Amino acid sequence: MAYYYFDFRDVKKQSRYGLLTSLLSQLSAQLDSYHDVLAKLYSDNRDRTQKPTSSALTECMKDMLSLPGQGQIYIVVDALDECPNVLGTPSAREEVLDLIEELVDLKLPHVHICVASRPEIDIRLVLGPLTSLQVSVHDEKGQKEDIIEYIKSVVHSDRRMRKWKKLDQELVIDMLSEKADGM
Repeated sequence: MAYYYFDFRDVKKQSRYGLLTSLLSQLSAQLDSYHDVLAKLYSDNRDRTQKPTSSALTECMKDMLSLPGQGQIYIVVDALDECPNVLGTPSAREEVLDLIEELVDLKLPHVHICVASRPEIDIRLVLGPLTSLQVSVHDEKGQKEDIIEYIKSVVHSDRRMRKWKKLDQELVIDMLSEKADGM
């Protein structure tokens, strides 16, 4: 199993390159047969003056996943919507979506990919046709209640906010809950 979280606070964790290096590292630590694939990547970049390209990392990932005789592999990609989708050709998010599409297109029956994200339009357009199972909790009552409870706990446990008037606390809770948009 390999897990990756796109973190909007960490630029290094907002790209295809960051995703690939993390997944390759996690997978290679779990199975000895991956070491040969990783060693090839290393030897191909023998001069060590430059990092491997995103394309080289992608091929390394595909080679690892395609090795015969493996057990089930689970790849979890969390908070894809936090990967930037800013102007650029292509954007960081487009590059990640392309990678996910490439991995799914390998049609490896032992590889399972789970992507968690808010339902942004570009993400839905790419992932929709690729999925065998789609679960949306974006507008679920339980999720909204969890968000409200979390906001309340922060407001009521914060040293400064506890001193606020009840009306101000409730206003903050109401506004943040209303604008949370599933987050």
